[in-house]
Amino acid sequence: MTSTIKVNNIQNQCGANIINENSNTITIGASGDTIALASGASQSGFGREGSVDWQTSIKTADFTAVSGEGYFINTTSGPVTMTLPSSPSAGDIVALKDYANTFDTHNLTIGRNGQPLSGDAEDAVVSTEGQALTLVYGDATKGWQSVAAATEADLPKPAFITATGGTITTVCTNYKVHTFTGPGTFTVCSVGNPAGSNTVSYMVVAGGGSGGMTAAGGGGAGGYREGRTPQCNTWTASPIACTSGSNNGLPVSATSYPIVVGGGGAGTNSNPSPGNPGNASSFSTISSAGGGSGAGGSGPGSGTQAGSGGSGGGAQAGTSPSNPDGGAGNTPPVSPAQGFKGGDCPSPSGAPSYAGAGGGGATAAGQNGSTGSPYGDGGAGATSSINGTPTARAGGGGGSSDSNQPGEGLGGAGGGGQGGIAGIRCAGAGTANTGGGSGALAHNNSTARAGGSGIVIIRYRFQ
Repeated sequence: MTSTIKVNNIQNQCGANIINENSNTITIGASGDTIALASGASQSGFGREGSVDWQTSIKTADFTAVSGEGYFINTTSGPVTMTLPSSPSAGDIVALKDYANTFDTHNLTIGRNGQPLSGDAEDAVVSTEGQALTLVYGDATKGWQSVAAATEADLPKPAFITATGGTITTVCTNYKVHTFTGPGTFTVCSVGNPAGSNTVSYMVVAGGGSGGMTAAGGGGAGGYREGRTPQCNTWTASPIACTSGSNNGLPVSATSYPIVVGGGGAGTNSNPSPGNPGNASSFSTISSAGGGSGAGGSGPGSGTQAGSGGSGGGAQAGTSPSNPDGGAGNTPPVSPAQGFKGGDCPSPSGAPSYAGAGGGGATAAGQNGSTGSPYGDGGAGATSSINGTPTARAGGGGGSSDSNQPGEGLGGAGGGGQGGIAGIRCAGAGTANTGGGSGALAHNNSTARAGGSGIVIIRYRFQ
């Protein structure tokens, strides 16, 4: 016996239509409702709109695909063949994704199962890492065709630099620091992207100059250059660091970069000799000049000229000194400036001037010499936390005095050596790996004092 129910509307208890017929259009559900099939039930006649049901079981061996399904395929252990459905109909759809990004190592073969693939009677081999494909069957002429394709590169995500060389430390959890206290090689093994890191921060300090002898000028600090990339800006840079523009961070590629760390200028103990300049340091396109030599002092109308460099050497003292000007800093010129000039000794004619000037530092000029005391302090260096610890570097050396009286002539903060005082105090060397200039020697200080060697530090985000 067959029963028939004839009705135009079926409503819920609230009076809202849940099934409604109007002019041969049947509406199922009310606004805001969710239409669900019971577990195990299936639908037909509604068609697909290009989507698939992704299977949660990862495929690791050969299998035959079913229309309407998507598959994660893992070829870590070896190649896999996915055979397309037999006797497909127009609109049938299959999707796939390289689960472990290993299609380049172990390929996926797409078996066409008697139907063309984009019009060709050949199976396809997928060998691109991270490949995803959606295939739809059109007809017997073209068969299965790709309607969507993507790779891992199409999914933006951070990638980071990996590198070797120097002494490597981890700071602030996510950052690597490579410190070079001597020549070496910074090797970039892989380059990241802008969302992660593809540029590095840097600090390049050259060797400091040495001071002269006999009422002489202190050695200039080695040139100081620093850049902080926005990808690695979680530290306090020095006041003269480049934090914007073309040199705020250096882009890198997967190659090896020679690192040059300049030695300090050799000390002198020959009366009244000038000091010696420091040596340049470099990394990639960044080069810092060695510190200028301090002038040697002597009697009226004699003496030597202070040297120019990253920071300039201090001028020599004497009655009517023939070379009263300190050496120029930031030579050759760069922006921001890599250092300052050495102090002058502008003594008036006939005055008993015995006080040499200080060498220039990274952030300040050397102090001028003067008649009697005080005499010239070295210029201050720059303080940076690029390696995780606030550290001053590139201080100028102090000037010396032959006046046999206490004075100043202190080394600049950042490794500058103190100037000597005749009969009272010996000159100091520049501190190693700071680029500090050495202090000038008094006439009875016979021990030569070298400028401090330079340093190169590279920092970047690695995770």
